[in-house]
Amino acid sequence: MAPKAKQRRILVKLVSTALTGFFYTTSRIRVSDKLAKIKYDPIVKRHVLFTETKIK
Repeated sequence: MAPKAKQRRILVKLVSTALTGFFYTTSRIRVSDKLAKIKYDPIVKRHVLFTETKIK
């Protein structure tokens, strides 16, 4: 039996850099660089940078 192939896309967690604990989940291609997006954080009511972490 052949070994199972890895998936092309992986789920990642985008955590707010405003340290509010708010996060988004999204998927990205496995071989690409880590994601960093500017998105809305409803706790501080402004757009902030979200950086990628692994989903535990």
